[in-house]
Amino acid sequence: MCFFNDKIVTLRNKINDLLPSTSIVLSTAPGNVSSNITLDSKLECFSAINLEQLHSMILSSKPSTCMLDPIPTKLLKEVFPLISTSLLNIMNMSLLSGYVPQSFKVAVIKPLLKKHNLDPEVLANYRPISNLPFLSKILEKVVAKQLCDYLKNNDLFEDFQSGFRTHHSTETALVKVTSDILMASDRGLVSILVLLDLSAAFDTIDHDILLQRLEHLVGIQGTALGWFRSYLSERSQFVRVNDESSTQTKVSHGVPQGSVLGPILFTLYMLPLGNIIRNHSVNFHCYADDTQLYLSIKPDEINHLNKIQDCLKDLKTWMTLNFLMLNTTKTEVIVLGPKNLRNKLSKDILTMDGINLASSETVRNLGVIFDQDLSFNAHIKSISRTAYFHLRNIAKIRHILPQNDAEKLVHAFVTSRLDYCNSLLSGSTKKSIKSLQLIQNAAARVLTRVRKRDHITPVLAALHWLPIEHRIEFKILLLAYKALNGQAPSYLKELIKPYCPTRALRSKNAGLLVVPRIFKSTMGARAFSYQAPHLWNQLPVCVRAADTLSVFKSALKTFLFDKAYS
Repeated sequence: MCFFNDKIVTLRNKINDLLPSTSIVLSTAPGNVSSNITLDSKLECFSAINLEQLHSMILSSKPSTCMLDPIPTKLLKEVFPLISTSLLNIMNMSLLSGYVPQSFKVAVIKPLLKKHNLDPEVLANYRPISNLPFLSKILEKVVAKQLCDYLKNNDLFEDFQSGFRTHHSTETALVKVTSDILMASDRGLVSILVLLDLSAAFDTIDHDILLQRLEHLVGIQGTALGWFRSYLSERSQFVRVNDESSTQTKVSHGVPQGSVLGPILFTLYMLPLGNIIRNHSVNFHCYADDTQLYLSIKPDEINHLNKIQDCLKDLKTWMTLNFLMLNTTKTEVIVLGPKNLRNKLSKDILTMDGINLASSETVRNLGVIFDQDLSFNAHIKSISRTAYFHLRNIAKIRHILPQNDAEKLVHAFVTSRLDYCNSLLSGSTKKSIKSLQLIQNAAARVLTRVRKRDHITPVLAALHWLPIEHRIEFKILLLAYKALNGQAPSYLKELIKPYCPTRALRSKNAGLLVVPRIFKSTMGARAFSYQAPHLWNQLPVCVRAADTLSVFKSALKTFLFDKAYS
């Protein structure tokens, strides 16, 4: 507990030392800058919920129990009909009065290793995850639902913030960034990608600045603002390890990691960041506290690098004023594009505002390893290494596992890795896809316990597993369908355009997409904006015209299955 507290105090002290004079801070503080945002409506109070809504939220919540809960969550769900009226009154009184019960603001900290291979003896390798009482999470869910509806209706979300939002994910974020870089490469450009890293971003947030941002940028006022003020004030926490508890300490900064509202409040705290980056004409994408900047230029346009340099300086200044610390030792820069072009540019980029160019040829971006050619070979090797490690362990205990349990293990430790962000692998070489296919083959052999020399295709067909190549196509086409039907981020929808012929042709109502022309680079042909229309137009009309996502998934899987095993 002392380590976690001292870490935040140390960070805040470092930031205080970096702060400019008081007059400058006051003149640029968020609460003192008039907002240019005009809102049609403001969120002045939360609405009371009914019994049906409360029941639905409780049933849909995970049955996890906090040690502060008076009864286990499983038991609470069973006796809900007996205590439903009392629970409903508690929730509605909190919403309407703008007050959060004190018992809802105590968190049990469970230290979690940041990575499985880190030394557990080093306290710096742990992340403080807050475990909150079950009812407090239900109250946060109610508020989060109404807050997100308000933000969506008033278009207040940052377009390029994909963290903790419906229909957004790390995959959609990476698809957008990768597609932009690949299409830039097709135009003969080289891209500079900067991955920013913040130190304990969730824990250093200033409550006063957050409340000012909610009021002036988001338009939350009255009882609703009072509720957030109550939610952030007088919070406390203690660490629980091996049935031993530390003393409770007061939480003066930050939003709790592991809470429902914490991530949403963090994204609202970071709202001004997007406009700062846009002012420098630099592309960017955020996922929670992970921010990536990228700029595509011609190798001889060295002067354009000043855009990123100036942008980084302004970002560091803004972060300091908002009590956020940019970790320059973990922030990385990598040059992407054809080798002959990027070599010309790399000579001119040794450091970028104190940030060194990536010493290796790869960087890890939201769990995916990017190499300079965007071949993702390093990422595929990493997947192979990890997948085979887990397969060997599963194989050792396969003889004592029922079929259902073995299948769960294979999907949890192997298939999930093969499917994670596999849309980025569209258009990869046959050699790369084959190495992933060998993993799936090995997983099928472990699961079905067939001999090594037996033909694998009938086994995969019997398991109803799509081969790797078709799993990638499935993901690409799924994203395309979602983008066309309002179930994907707006930035993906902009990448695909419906085909509208200038003359009256039969293809006018066929639901086709425009396939962009690719001119120079083989890299560009792998972009989502090319691959998605190219694959989409090959689908039968009946699949493209599916009226619901579930119907489309079923029809698409049948089509690809027949294509793979016919």
